[in-house]
Amino acid sequence: MGLFSSSTKEVPPIQEVPQHVAVIMDGNGRWAKKRFLPRVAGHQRGLESVRAMVKACVRLDIKYLTLFAFSSENWRRPPEEVTFLMSLFLEALDREVKKLHEANVILKLIGDRSAFNTTLQQKMLEAEQKTAANTGLTLTIAVNYGGRWDVVHAVNQLLQAQPDLKQIQESDLTPYLSMPYAPEPDLFIRTGGETRISNFLLWQLAYTELYFTSTLWPDFDDAAFEAALTSYRQRERRFGRTSEQLVEPNAS
Repeated sequence: MGLFSSSTKEVPPIQEVPQHVAVIMDGNGRWAKKRFLPRVAGHQRGLESVRAMVKACVRLDIKYLTLFAFSSENWRRPPEEVTFLMSLFLEALDREVKKLHEANVILKLIGDRSAFNTTLQQKMLEAEQKTAANTGLTLTIAVNYGGRWDVVHAVNQLLQAQPDLKQIQESDLTPYLSMPYAPEPDLFIRTGGETRISNFLLWQLAYTELYFTSTLWPDFDDAAFEAALTSYRQRERRFGRTSEQLVEPNAS
């Protein structure tokens, strides 16, 4: 698969349905707290929302879905919650990869894997290899990922590959970023009521349409996703141009 161009260099194709949706799945803990359940119950329920969203993207012919599962800052959470999240992730890899493979979904995992134990690292690699030849939706899960880590890691990889490089262009860095296989996200969704990007895909979100909702992730169903897509369709995506320059502005 070839590299995609940067939205700061070329205007990407504008379509009614986004090619790439990126999501911060926030609110699992608060969903559980409202129901007097332990936070871990919210994470378990949140996995059902992941399944539903994958199915919706396949149905709507959205080509790329990227989910922020665990940030590099999430290690600051209570140790018992971190331990549970790791075990849930391992369990999900065991159970879900077969279903994803049968649905022709390509699974990719981005982030710094060095912090995970060898069992989990091996499971991650096996999951990617199992689905690599599929041709449907590309589902990317960001684990132990941070946007700044992504850029710094890419620069270090580039300098290692080309130590004599004196000046860096965007195009030099692109192959070393975490997602050279995907176009930049068209639509970013954050559930749970917070209105921050929280160190997620800082480079890739340069011209992404941002959508924030107070809906907690375990409650984010097909109707909530449709509301986000409706908001997206009403945006005028100019990429630095004026409204008058747009030949076919988005319907409002």
